[in-house]
This record gives sequence, structure tokens and C-alpha cells, in this order.
Amino acid sequence: MKLQEHPIKTSTDCRRKIILHTPQDDFRPVYLAGNFNEWATQDSQFQMQKIEEGRYEFEFPEEERFQGELIYKFTKGDWSEVEIDRYGNKTPNRKWKSESNIQVEKVSKWRKNWLPYRPSQLPKIHLISEEFEIPQLNKTRKIWALLPHDYDSSQEHYPVLYLQDAQNLFNEKSAYNWQIDKKLAVMSDYGIGKIIIIAIEHAESERIQEYNVGRTLLGVGHGKKYIRFITDTLKPFVDKTFRTQPERENTGIGGSSMGGLVSIFSGLIYPEVFGKLLVFSPSLWVIPKIKLGFLDFFEPQETRFYLYAGGDESETMVSHVSKLRKRLLKRESQQGKMKIRLSINEQGKHNESYWSDEFPKAIEWLFFSDKSE
Repeated sequence: MKLQEHPIKTSTDCRRKIILHTPQDDFRPVYLAGNFNEWATQDSQFQMQKIEEGRYEFEFPEEERFQGELIYKFTKGDWSEVEIDRYGNKTPNRKWKSESNIQVEKVSKWRKNWLPYRPSQLPKIHLISEEFEIPQLNKTRKIWALLPHDYDSSQEHYPVLYLQDAQNLFNEKSAYNWQIDKKLAVMSDYGIGKIIIIAIEHAESERIQEYNVGRTLLGVGHGKKYIRFITDTLKPFVDKTFRTQPERENTGIGGSSMGGLVSIFSGLIYPEVFGKLLVFSPSLWVIPKIKLGFLDFFEPQETRFYLYAGGDESETMVSHVSKLRKRLLKRESQQGKMKIRLSINEQGKHNESYWSDEFPKAIEWLFFSDKSE
């Protein structure tokens, strides 16, 4: 459909106006993110007014800070929903140097949940072993490494994130899939995807027992032995085999549901190993009175903790993660050391689709941002 042209009126004051045309429009509002608002992607002060389908306008306040060069991008509320060109590629920052008070722009397409992606940017998926030995549990397990797309042609060393439930992270044949390979492909275009993911498959029928730490409502689990496998056996192997940044501040662990629960304990019991925690929808209901006193026995070290929950998961999910955050921040021994970002999606359900949406945001904040919350 051809967009209807509207006459551009010359402004009678010093206020500057942007007019945006976008042939690919939808229900999502359009925001400006730029050097005038610290690149915030969903700043209500810079939400554009929808004039009609495919046409938006925004008039800057008559302030001196808006009279210089403006550098900006258009988003639908997040970097995962930023403007792209007609081929699906990243667009450069827009710059407005003109003396004119009117700027007319066009956005051909928008990202949605970080997609589409470029196949050339997909991480290299490497099978570490079909039967990697877990001496702590007298078992074996299939383990994967997702390496940056240019790993073989570079000499870089990379941060590492250990993730649980590998069967559901990038397997196209699985009905439950985070699609982290596709998300990492897009993120690499924005400079936030250069990371090694170590994906550990779960224990099928023994998954809950393996991720259950100590004595809980589910009985006695083997979680502490499983965590020791990652810290004492798997991590030394990974650091020896791949070009990693082995320091705690460059090492993370994460998962969802029971995988999120075991990741919490991994980070709290071994703060000298893990400096970053990615925890989605943790099964805190199995241990509602989680004891944190053992934290006081460790010398506190700065830890970044990304905690996500959906409002439509259960009656207690949001309250449990909120209480955990509050309790961790109140620990005197952790004052100033525990950085926790709590992300709540009120419509979020307990499934991989929502965890997939959250994955790039968590990776960016944990590994590529210095924002405290």
C-alpha cells in the first residue's frame, strides 16, 4: 500500500520535528533512543505519536540540548525490536546535522524478538562429548559448546556461560527451544554476542533429582555433587580446551526452572568460580525458606545476578523471586557486592518461548554492560 503523503509545514519556532514513515507497521509503539536520553529504548518521553498507519511524528522540546547534533535510532521498545533495513540487516546510527527543523525518515522493517538473523553469524556448534564422564555422580552426559561464529579465524579469548537443559536450548527438533543459536547470531551484530556457551544436557528422568540441592520438598537431591562436577571437572576441561577468559568475573552459570534453582546454588556456594548468574523462573517453591547464612563465611565478591519471572507462571513465582532478591540485598556481608537485575513479565508463562525472549537481555546486562540494575 502506498503511503499517503502529507505536506510538511515549516515550524515557526526552534523546536525540531521528526517524521517517520514505515511501511511495515504493527501494534507496537515507536520510540526514539539516542544521545539525548542515554539510548534508553523505551523512554516514554520519547515515544512518537502515531498519526496514521505507517506514519509517526515526534517534536522535541524547545531546549538547548536538542539544538546540537542528534544521533539516534528508532525502536519498538527494546534493542530486540530495533529498526533494520529491508534485507534484515543492522542499520547505522542516524545523525541529524541539518539546520532544518524538520527531518523525514523511513524504516523499512523492524526486528521482533531479535529475529531475523544472518546464517553467517550463527555460532559454531561443537559436540564436546557424547559421554562426558561425571565422576561425582558416576554417570556420563552429552555436552556441547557454542563458539562465536569467527572463533576459528580469531585469537580472542571469550567469557563463558554454563547452561543447563541443553536439549531445549538450540535443538530444532525439540518442541521446547530457546533458539539461543539464532539469538547469538543477531547479538553478534550488536557487539554483545562474543561468548562461549557450554550446554549440558539434563539427566532425563533423573533431571529433578540431579538439579535438586540438598533436602527440599522434593526429597534429597544430588545437586551439590552436580555443581561440583561443573566446578571441579567440566570447567578445568573447558578452560584447557578452548580460548576462555577463566576468571570468575568472566564466568557465568544459568538455567530455568529447576535448572535455575541449581544455578542459584552454584553461584552462592562457589562465588570464587561464578561471578554471573542467569536465572529464569527458578523453582524456589521446593525450598521456600532457602538458607543464606553460609554466604557470611565467604569473602564477598562482586556478583551480577539476572533474575527473571513471569506473572502468569504460578501464584507464587513473582513473590518468591522478589523475596529472594530482597533477602540477598539485605545480607550485610553482601552490601554493595551483589548486583541484581529483576525482570518481571506480567504476561510471562513458564515456558521456553518467554525464556528465549529474555536471553539476549540477560546476556547483555551480565557480560556487556556496567549498569548496576
